[in-house]
Amino acid sequence: MIIELDFNSDEALYIQLRNQIILGIATTRLKEGDALPSVRQLAESVGINMHTVNKAYTVLKQEGYVKVDRRKGAVIALDMDRMGAIRDMKKELRVLLARGSCKNISREEVHALIDEIYEEYGGLE
Repeated sequence: MIIELDFNSDEALYIQLRNQIILGIATTRLKEGDALPSVRQLAESVGINMHTVNKAYTVLKQEGYVKVDRRKGAVIALDMDRMGAIRDMKKELRVLLARGSCKNISREEVHALIDEIYEEYGGLE
């Protein structure tokens, strides 16, 4: 698993790590049942504090992307709360679309971006 963090970003490292793992799931580099590296292993390989990795794993667990198994550690286990996911996405999209509107980004440009991103995930319908 390749994790790329931007240490100069304003975004918290644990959020960047969380996002990288979610992107790995969306692009099928990570699949249901795959074990994530241990907190210690990932912290050492990326060069961050173990508490940062632990926080990212905790958020992923709360959001329904992983479960914690005593023997395997953090394992990809998708919680299929589709309606909850749609509500969360709508909330996040509302702000993103408002920001785009303030920058005069058209509906057509937004739709093109969405199509482009979905293609990266294998053309999900």
